[in-house]
Amino acid sequence: MRYELVIFDWDGTLMDSVPRIVSCMQAAGLEAGLGTLPRADIENIIGLGLPEAIETLCPGISPEQAERLRQAYAHQFVHVDTTPMRFFAGVEDHLARLRLNGAQKLAVATGKSRRGLDRIFQETGSLDWFHASRTADETRSKPHPQMLQELLGELSIPAERAVMVGDTEYDLEMARSLGMPRVGVSYGVHSPERLAASQPHEIVHSVDELFTWLQG
Repeated sequence: MRYELVIFDWDGTLMDSVPRIVSCMQAAGLEAGLGTLPRADIENIIGLGLPEAIETLCPGISPEQAERLRQAYAHQFVHVDTTPMRFFAGVEDHLARLRLNGAQKLAVATGKSRRGLDRIFQETGSLDWFHASRTADETRSKPHPQMLQELLGELSIPAERAVMVGDTEYDLEMARSLGMPRVGVSYGVHSPERLAASQPHEIVHSVDELFTWLQG
């Protein structure tokens, strides 16, 4: 089945940005006096909005310390850390073919802020690749389905004619709550076993496999 709308998560699904997110959050944790935050714990919260991510990462953190961590992370990510962030190999070519084909609309649903997503759109020249996008600070954070509901409404496409693609249970659960088809990618942060708990229509293990499935 070919869906009319494909909604992509960003980090860990289209872009190989997890190493930079982890290094920035670890540096921010040290700066905020929280010590070295474990890599696995940081990977677990990738995909959530930043306030929700911090609350999950550091249960019981005070509002003041959470704000220090938020500011330190933002500073590290934008101004300090130079860990490369690139699209996963093949993503750009596959998206270009989908755009040329014109049979499917493309959108982004991400835990990034609007400022952060617009920055990466500008850096990669990818803004025009997508018909719409939603970020966690414009609506409710994953796994709440509001960002998907808004995208479906904006593009006038019913949930059953769209598919959500993501590398975390947060992506899959927000689609599941709407009865929306969903595909998990195992090359991001959550394991295939964890993705399977959300009953995706498919779990794929590479970019090529993902786009072959989307066109099939």
